[in-house]
Amino acid sequence: MKGQPIARGEAAPSCQDCLVNSPSRDDAGQPAPIGTAPAGPSTPLPAGFDLTPDRATTAFDGGTVLLGGSPLRLLRFSDRAAALVAQWRSGTPVRDRPAEQRLARRLVAAGMFVPTPPEAAFGRDDVTVVIPVRDRPEQLRRLLLALQGLTCIVVDDASSDPSTTENIARRVGASFIGLTGNVGPAGARNAGLQLATSALVAFIDSDCLPTEEWLAPLLGHFNDPLVAAVAPRIVPVPAEPATTLSGYDAVRSPLDMGDQAGPVRQHSKVSYVPSAALVVRRQVTNEAFFDPALRGGEDVDLVWRLGQAGWDVRYVPDSLVHHDSPGSVPSWLSRRFFYGTTAGPLALRHPGALPPVQTSAWTAGVWALLLVRRPVLAGGVLAASVAVLARRLTGVVHEPLKAAATIACGGTVRSTLPALAGLTRAWSPALCVGLLFGRTRRAAAAALLVPAVRDWFDSGGGLNPVDYSALHVADDVAYGTGVWVGCLRARTLRPLIPRIALRSRTWSVRTLGQQREDGPA
Repeated sequence: MKGQPIARGEAAPSCQDCLVNSPSRDDAGQPAPIGTAPAGPSTPLPAGFDLTPDRATTAFDGGTVLLGGSPLRLLRFSDRAAALVAQWRSGTPVRDRPAEQRLARRLVAAGMFVPTPPEAAFGRDDVTVVIPVRDRPEQLRRLLLALQGLTCIVVDDASSDPSTTENIARRVGASFIGLTGNVGPAGARNAGLQLATSALVAFIDSDCLPTEEWLAPLLGHFNDPLVAAVAPRIVPVPAEPATTLSGYDAVRSPLDMGDQAGPVRQHSKVSYVPSAALVVRRQVTNEAFFDPALRGGEDVDLVWRLGQAGWDVRYVPDSLVHHDSPGSVPSWLSRRFFYGTTAGPLALRHPGALPPVQTSAWTAGVWALLLVRRPVLAGGVLAASVAVLARRLTGVVHEPLKAAATIACGGTVRSTLPALAGLTRAWSPALCVGLLFGRTRRAAAAALLVPAVRDWFDSGGGLNPVDYSALHVADDVAYGTGVWVGCLRARTLRPLIPRIALRSRTWSVRTLGQQREDGPA
């Protein structure tokens, strides 16, 4: 590996001081703002990118109207722009024409289309890998062997035997930083980041194992000047021998964001990515890039701060990194509990970002009426919402009633079980109490078991349904208990309160693709 070892002594205390004193924090104690993205969403998407429709994007009126994105929106196109979109669907890359590139940016920013980059402008020599580690010598050795040929910086976060960590790092030519006090993963990553001078920095935890070609699918996305970070898919290391717990974790790991690529931002399909494996653009970083005050949830906080500054973060499941899972049920539950405790502090930093359920008043009304066994009234509310939306869509689509029914009815049906799962997860401690009383026992049991059974079907049924449901309920209760504890510590109830929009979202529809001198926009 490239990079000369960094001497212990002066280097380590200086890094430690900058982490403890946190010079890059504002007067309110928050991390210093990340630099604003260049020109923001008006920046054209570079030529050469291929565009693929997101799975949820729906076309109306022969492709001149598209519904999709996160959050959901409706866009109408001129005939010329619709022809361009059709070309992109068929595999034609974005050409070097400013107006065409602006339209491509609009679709990518909306989350309606997923970009696939051309050949990367960056290579392996442009990447430095920062590895925070504490007391994982064998896992660190395994990771460093998998990263041969890359410049690596190992940051020992006050291990019980730091000399062993240092010896492992030096044997393979990795640089080494030894921190004299434990500062947590965020602080350790910041320490390594300060010594990285390459254009890109990859953060990989010591309990990860990247596949051979993990880096290649990520680098091309940095051809886009608005992209600040790109994340691979993180899946559990296959267990040998396989156990019921490992089988469950293989299909429901909290680090696995699924097989659909897309933008990473609040309230989207992929609302965060774990920093166990993450590649970032060095120019967007500062001394407190990860908030060292957060011992957990620092990755979620980072991604959201990048989005607030106008940067894009992309999730690319074509890149795979394996991650060790807890080996026992107690350690697995402990980790789930810990993840839950991060919700309270994050909710204070990012108001409105962590409700257990977010929906419209129309949908909430339908659910409430069904819950009290008033199906006729629920159908009436749903019909009214379709009528109101159809009126707003008149003149936008040729068949406004059909489009409104697709949006309102489809959205209500598709969101019902995920909403129940979100509420169950957050309120699982209260549901456990409800199991103790005859009047609430049946409803509490249904709330806990219905999401579990639904997820079992979605998982392909590889595990025994009883075992899967038991682990699912335990998962929800451990996480939910952590949420309640985190809320008590942070003195907030925000992660427990559903967010209901009392007014339907205004559909701001403009025609894209008016004729310009440089072509269709």
